[in-house]
Amino acid sequence: MILELWQLTVHELSQLLLRKEVSATELLESVWGRIEEVEDQVKSYITLDPEGARAAAAESQRLLESGRPRSALEGIPCGLKDVLSTKGLRTTCGSKILSNYVPPYDATAVQALKEAGTVILGKTNMDEFAMGSSCENSGFFPTHNPWDLTRVPGGSSGGSASAVAAGEAMFTLGSDTGGSVRQPASLCGVVGMKPTYGAVSRYGLIAFASSLDQIGPLTRDVTDCAMVLDFIVKHDPMDSTSVEIKRGSYLEALRPADEAVKGLKIGVPKEYMGKGLEPGVEAQVKKALELLQELGAEVEECSLPHSSYALDAYYVIAPAEASSNLARYDGVRYGYRSKQYDDLIDMYRKTRAEGFGPEVKRRIMLGTYALSAGYYDAYYLKAQKVRTLIREDFDKVFAKFDVIAGPTSPTVAFKLGEKVDDPLAMYLSDIFTIPVNLAGLPGISVPCGFSEGLPVGLQFIGKAFDESTLLRVAYATEQACSLGNMAVLCARALAKGTKEGARG
Repeated sequence: MILELWQLTVHELSQLLLRKEVSATELLESVWGRIEEVEDQVKSYITLDPEGARAAAAESQRLLESGRPRSALEGIPCGLKDVLSTKGLRTTCGSKILSNYVPPYDATAVQALKEAGTVILGKTNMDEFAMGSSCENSGFFPTHNPWDLTRVPGGSSGGSASAVAAGEAMFTLGSDTGGSVRQPASLCGVVGMKPTYGAVSRYGLIAFASSLDQIGPLTRDVTDCAMVLDFIVKHDPMDSTSVEIKRGSYLEALRPADEAVKGLKIGVPKEYMGKGLEPGVEAQVKKALELLQELGAEVEECSLPHSSYALDAYYVIAPAEASSNLARYDGVRYGYRSKQYDDLIDMYRKTRAEGFGPEVKRRIMLGTYALSAGYYDAYYLKAQKVRTLIREDFDKVFAKFDVIAGPTSPTVAFKLGEKVDDPLAMYLSDIFTIPVNLAGLPGISVPCGFSEGLPVGLQFIGKAFDESTLLRVAYATEQACSLGNMAVLCARALAKGTKEGARG
């Protein structure tokens, strides 16, 4: 079967480009044709930049022809979550309050990709200010899951995940505050990684919850994920939380499946395999872990006893930080301003009431309440103590195990509108991913099978700054599960869904 260029992986395309078998402009037009074909159904992007993308592709082609490519990512088209600042390109955070905001600078991670020679296609859709698990909280429109257009892609990086799955980008960057890279990666059948807190600079990442936010890649496979990490993981003096670490190449850390996991000790928390987990998801996760056992890994049950409190702690800490971070959107300095108001205070009130969506307002109110006089100790301080206990649980498990494994999401992609009126049910979508953010650890979701015809993600959690081990075990899982070309499978599902929708 002859594949279209947009169906290939980054590492496959990189070789074609470097060998001059394909041009950067030819690749871009293939992806652009795919966007024009499916974007009306999937709605992955808020803003597209055809002019800028074509100029960047032309420059990449010039360098490739001269034999002086900037990196292995030269000419590779990518998308960026619309929470990453891009110089001269609108950045909205999925919110009407920033609908006219054009940053004067690039985020450090964006600058790293530009210096590597990537071609930026545009800004992907997201839950407003990264607050959500379905991409239905966008201030503009919901994104659809390309595997089934009646279902959500996950969130908040839903547009980033759906773009990769549907062939509308070769890879994307998202942000992960409580699972917002890994959960949509699971629901859309792609690889999504949240690096260790401090591994990737947050400079230029518009803040939701500063102690939890982390930029991460969404890719077709684990090899692509390692390639992208090699460029975005670096120390940045512009970010006070950025950590200078000694590391080798993540790409070179990948090993054949049997060599990668032989003797590896994998802990499976009993708290992750119980109530609320769909039977189909549980079956696929267990099947994948059995395959790793056959390759020589040691898989045993472990316990993270305080993980049951992670959701509660997160929804105190994250809204508290958000209430502080979002105070800057007042209509004075940038962004939306209400057209009619009586005085300054009335302008603040109306601007925020009209500019923010209901989920953002809900979390600002929760956070302000938790930080208010008389409640700080009862809620915020106690949540931070629970956070410490969660981190200590991980430390105890990692004294015995190399990695922790479990489902990424308790369910496959759910129907659009199914949970939109039940915030608590929506929050439970991140029950297995939130503890990783609270502890500041790295996590990766890799496709491991299908349930109800929809992708299932297996999550691996690692020790701080040990992304290499996570990538190795994820790569072994990818080889062992042998799911085939997910881009081709997704394209077939999308074509079927589009035809059925047209008939309907």
